Amino acid sequence: MRQKLLRAGAKELSYEIRGIVQKAEQVRRLGREISWENIGDPIQKQNTIPTWMKEIVAGLAMEDKSYGYVHSKGILETREYLAQKTNAAGGVQISAGDITFFNGLGDAISKVYQFLDPTARVIGPSPAYSTHSSAEAAHANHEPITYRLNPDNHWYPDLVDLENQVKYNKSIVGILLINPDNPTGMVYPNHILEAFVDIARRYDLFIVADEIYLNITYNGAKTSPIAQVIGEVPAISLKGISKELPWPGSRCGWAEYYNRDKDPAFDALCQTLDNAKMMEVCSTTLPQMALRPIMEHEAYPEYRLALNKTLEQKSRHMQELLADIPYIRFNESNGAFYNTILFNEQYLSDRQRLVIDNPEIEKVLQSWLAVPGLSQDFRFVYHLLAATGICVVPVSSFCSPLKGFRVTLLENDPDQFRKTFTTLRESVIEYIKSDPAVLHAGGSHLRRA
Repeated sequence: MRQKLLRAGAKELSYEIRGIVQKAEQVRRLGREISWENIGDPIQKQNTIPTWMKEIVAGLAMEDKSYGYVHSKGILETREYLAQKTNAAGGVQISAGDITFFNGLGDAISKVYQFLDPTARVIGPSPAYSTHSSAEAAHANHEPITYRLNPDNHWYPDLVDLENQVKYNKSIVGILLINPDNPTGMVYPNHILEAFVDIARRYDLFIVADEIYLNITYNGAKTSPIAQVIGEVPAISLKGISKELPWPGSRCGWAEYYNRDKDPAFDALCQTLDNAKMMEVCSTTLPQMALRPIMEHEAYPEYRLALNKTLEQKSRHMQELLADIPYIRFNESNGAFYNTILFNEQYLSDRQRLVIDNPEIEKVLQSWLAVPGLSQDFRFVYHLLAATGICVVPVSSFCSPLKGFRVTLLENDPDQFRKTFTTLRESVIEYIKSDPAVLHAGGSHLRRA
C-alpha cells in the first residue's frame, strides 16, 4: 500500500475468548469432541428458554412493526420502562432520553472508547474483560491501564493501587468497573462501589459500569446498581438481556447516562454516542419490543431466581471437585457464570505436558507451542484442549500477569458437568506432576485465593 493502513492501536485488539475457538475447531476436525468452556453463552450449553418467553417473542414476530426501524435511541416505551426501573431504586433519576440502545454491549463498549480523545484514558480492572481492555487500548494506541483485583481478598479491587494511578496519571478520565465481574465471578459490596464513586468525585472522573450480570448473583452475595450510589458523579451504566434472559443472539444492550447535566464534557460524550447510533439508524427492533413483556411476565422473577440457584449449586459443585488440589487456588463465584482459577506459579514450568493420544493432534499442538514467549498458562490451556477437548481461556489473556484459566458454570447436564470438571482436575494434577522437579518447589500452596 502506498500509505500505512492501520493505526498503532489496531495491534491491541485481541479476544482470546473467541480466538481459542479456532484452535478448538482444528482439534475437533481431527476427531476430538469439544467441551466449550470458553464463552458465556447459556444457549450453547442447552439452556432451555421457557415456552412463555418464546410465545412472547413469536407473537411479536407476527406484528409487522417488529420488522421496521425504530427511533435511533430505541423504542420510547421500552426506554421509559427501563428509566422507571432505574428510578425505582431510589438513586439517580433519569428519563427515557438518558437511555440509548446498541447492538449488544460489544457495540456500546467500542463506541464509548472510540470517541474519546486518544490521550484520554479509562482505567479498568486486571484481570480485565477483553472487549473493554482491547477497545480502550486500541483507541489510545497504547496498552491498557489497569488497577489490580486482589485474588487474596475475594478478587476485590486494590483501591490504594487504583487511587495512586488516578492521582499520578492525569490522562485518566474514567474508571471502569464490571459488576458482577467477568472473568472472576466477584460481586462488589456497596462499600466498594461507594469507594469507586468517591475516587471519581475527588479526581473529577466519570465511571463506566458494566452491569450486564447485575441480576445474576448467588451464594448470598449482595450488590446494588451503580445508579443507587453514584450521587452527582457522571456515569454510564451498560446493561443488556444477552446474559439475563438469556438471549445472546438478540444483540440487545443499552447505555444509561447518569448526571450528564453535571459536566459539559461528559454530556458531549453522551451526545456523541447518540449521534453515532443515529448514523446507524437504530438497533435491532424485535428484542426491544420483547424486553418489557418478558420482564413483566408473572413467571419471570421465579424463573430468574431458579437460574441463579442452579448457578449456585454448580459453583459449589466445582468447589467440591477442585478445592483440594494444592497446585491451584480460586475464590468462590458469587455472580455471573465464571470462575478464574489460578496456578500457584511455583508449580509451573515449560517442561510440563499432557499425553496426547492422537499423533495428528500432537503435531498441531506443537505448532501452537512454538510461538516465542508463550505464557505458561497458554501452554496448559493448549495441552488441555489437545488432550481432553476442554476449551478454556488463559488468565493472562485477560490483561493480567497472573497465570491460570477461566471456566464457565453453564453446563446444564449434571453428568457432563461432573465429567468435565473431574477431567479438568485430573489434567491439572497430571500436568503439574509431569515435571517432578516442580513438586519440590518452595512457597505457599494455598488451596484458595
